[in-house]
Amino acid sequence: MHGEMYYYEPAQGHGLPHDPFNAIVGPRPIGWISSQDAEGRLNLAPYSFFNAFNYTPPIIGFSSVGRKDSLNNIEATGEFCWNLATRPLAEAMNQSCAAVAPEVDEFALSGLTPVASRLVAVPRVLESPVSFECKVTQIIQLQGADKTPVPSWLVLGEVVAVHIAQALLVDGIYDTAAAEPILRGGGPADYFQLGREAGFKMYRPK
Repeated sequence: MHGEMYYYEPAQGHGLPHDPFNAIVGPRPIGWISSQDAEGRLNLAPYSFFNAFNYTPPIIGFSSVGRKDSLNNIEATGEFCWNLATRPLAEAMNQSCAAVAPEVDEFALSGLTPVASRLVAVPRVLESPVSFECKVTQIIQLQGADKTPVPSWLVLGEVVAVHIAQALLVDGIYDTAAAEPILRGGGPADYFQLGREAGFKMYRPK
């Protein structure tokens, strides 16, 4: 089928020039998370361990590898927003991942505009064509198979409000490709853009 297989055990190292794990599980959607601390100082940061986990209620989640400002802010306030990272916003998104002090506003750093949300105090990114307002449901510290805690936290939140640019609703159907979402690859600087040519349809068997 595939010829000889490369085998490794992560605990012993992968033995390759770059860890393939992130490239295999990918490309991955980007959790572009806006938050604020108890004093109202803003934060905006992208997370590549992100996805949706439930329909009703809609729940999304991201993993903070290490204790980052977003995690601290969300623990303090119980709220955050997810903003869709798109090809036109790629450079601004990249700027927002700079390692800066907690008091630095990544909105300003990235040249982006915070706009008031409807149901949460945290602002969303005005320039993003889709945003979710979220309230925290769980924050879970991850652990290994031996139950030893690892310094990563899974943040889950219920989507309580959704903002979608009208141009992305074609006959009432959300046009995923038209939004030009970008996704994180596995290399140190690899991203992918979702386009029309990348899509195909498959319906579930009856």
